[in-house]
This record gives sequence, C-alpha cells and structure tokens, in this order.
Amino acid sequence: MQTDFFLYFLFSSFALLASLMVISLSNAVHSVLFLILVFCNIAGLLLLLGAEFLSFMLLIVYVGAIAVLFLFVVMMLNVKKTSINLSIFSIGPIGIITFFILFNQLVGVFNDFDTLGLKQNDLIWISWITEHTNLTNIEAVGQVLYTKYNFLFILSGLILLVAMLGAIVLTMHQRTDVKKQKIELQLNRNFGGAVKFINLRK
Repeated sequence: MQTDFFLYFLFSSFALLASLMVISLSNAVHSVLFLILVFCNIAGLLLLLGAEFLSFMLLIVYVGAIAVLFLFVVMMLNVKKTSINLSIFSIGPIGIITFFILFNQLVGVFNDFDTLGLKQNDLIWISWITEHTNLTNIEAVGQVLYTKYNFLFILSGLILLVAMLGAIVLTMHQRTDVKKQKIELQLNRNFGGAVKFINLRK
C-alpha cells in the first residue's frame, strides 16, 4: 500500500470519527475541540490532493481564528447542560429526510469517484529537474491575487479595518460618573495663581 493511499484513509477515518464526536457529545467545549480536529484532518486531505493553499487557509482561518473564537465564546458563556426530553416522533422525520439526502450524496460520490482505483500498479517517473521551475499552487494564487485583483484585495482589507474599528467603538462604554481630564481647561489656567506662599507663625 502506498503512503499517500494510507494517509488518505487515515485522515478520512479520523475526520469521520471526529465529526461524529462533534454531534454526539453533550459538552460544548469538547465538541469544539473535536471540530478543530476535523479541520486539521481535512487540511491534511487537501494537502495530499495538492491544494496546499486551501489547506493552509483552512488551518489559519478556521482553526486559528473561527474555531478558537468558538472555543472562547463557549467557555465564557459557561453553557450548562440541560436535560431536554425529545420524543422520537418530533425529530424522527427530520432525521429520516437528512439521512436520505446525505445517503444520496454519498452514493453519487461513490458512483462518480473510484476510491479503490487510487492505487497505482505502475510506477510513474517524474523528472524533478524539469519540474522545479513550475509554479506551485500558492505562487499561482499570489500572482493572480496581487496583480489582477490587487484593488479588490486592498479594498477588502480596508473594509475589514473599518469593521474592526467599528466593533472597538461600539464596545467602548461612555460613563458619565468618571472624572476625566479636560485639556482645554488645563491650558487656559492662570499660572500666576497656581502657587501660593503662606507665612506660618512660629
């Protein structure tokens, strides 16, 4: 068995098990941790398929930002476990419909994609002397992003900057009972009467 074939099934099985743990655990913090594990396994699958840009973006954006944000929000809210009695008749139809939709998608994937045919019987020789000059996936995306779509890239960064400043301004609470410095009154102060000499009797 080839190494990439073994890693493909390893990452796929771990992603499947972790996704089942996400929806089956009652503790929200544990669910978010298994969600991070799902993202890491999917990033490994994308890296095996040669989409290294999408793999690193998945790790940076989803694992490094969104999943950690979910984790902090869940830990700050301190969600209590509540026992909810749900009958099988209330959630049964939704579960059956979801099962048939996902099963139909899975059958379509297996019909169009030969999973067992990934194993290569014949060795393919690649001359890396001629391949080292080719552009990688990240270099190709960077050349397109920073040349053809540079204005949109800068504009999206400006929009994110305005959104960040707006969030900071909205979270600032203006209290009226706090004593603050008034610069205009300090500048208009008469410095002649600032110091007063008093003669004390002995």
